[in-house]
Amino acid sequence: MSTTPRAVTFGEMLLRLSPPGDEKLFESPALRTFFGGAEANVAVALNHLGVQADYVTRLPESPLGDAALDALRREKVGTDWIARGGSRLGLYFVEPTGDLRDMRVVYDRAESAFARIEPADFDWPRILAGAAWFHSTGITPALGDGPVAALARAVACARAAHLPVSLDLNYRAALWHGRTPRPVLEPLARQADVLIGNRDAVRALLGVDGDGDALAPRLAEQYGCGLVAITQREILGPREQAWSATLYDAATKTHARSRRHVVKVLDRVGGGDCFAAGLIAALLHDQPAAHALEFGAAAGALKLAVAGDFGRATRAEVEDAVRQCT
Repeated sequence: MSTTPRAVTFGEMLLRLSPPGDEKLFESPALRTFFGGAEANVAVALNHLGVQADYVTRLPESPLGDAALDALRREKVGTDWIARGGSRLGLYFVEPTGDLRDMRVVYDRAESAFARIEPADFDWPRILAGAAWFHSTGITPALGDGPVAALARAVACARAAHLPVSLDLNYRAALWHGRTPRPVLEPLARQADVLIGNRDAVRALLGVDGDGDALAPRLAEQYGCGLVAITQREILGPREQAWSATLYDAATKTHARSRRHVVKVLDRVGGGDCFAAGLIAALLHDQPAAHALEFGAAAGALKLAVAGDFGRATRAEVEDAVRQCT
């Protein structure tokens, strides 16, 4: 493997709009804009963590599509495989919370350029040639038949090329309204080498539950995954959260638990994505599973103190956060 491994992520890029401060949506005429999306967030974070990340998506031929592409290029993310077409970029509105209310998210992404993709839009053997990892999330298959078929083809190609495949079980209830996600997610979970999720997402998407440390081994046995990471976010106060994770290694049947990071939260969006990026980056740099878990947990915790969807912590900054917890 080269000193700079290459990872590929696949999913929809969105434009996020949020009110300033702790205001509710539309209390004032002002909205702050950020570009993001789970798989784009992972690509950006990976690039800052010493992994060459190529992001695959479809953007409209429009000023918004051009701006999204520029945002990725500013982060040095590989954009060579981004398709152009369709009529609109998906939007989402986030209402940050300064109290204990759940964060409010409103989507406006129906019929987006990405939602209308076809499997033939992407030449996966060429895209994945020379890659060392493939990553996607449970959001992509929620977006329609085209995205789920394209993701299934990507995963099949990655498996054929013996690339590690990670799947983050991000659950977005609004995207599954009126549909049962389990039949869609189970075939993808069975192809994942690394499965990531919190307990609520695992329960909602796969119908699997478990107490304590029983959940990860159950998932590994049921779906044949080599590594299963379970993240945990604890709400401690209006702006304070505790962040931690566990990692089960099916090969050694060992269960590691990260340190518990207590964080003053500026923006909770993207914490899980940066955990995934940290875990992947450490594994690609041949770190032991237990250290990869600590690295991922620290990367996720650092993101919570950064505004916007993207996490930009460097490898050295994350390692420093790991050392401070020892």
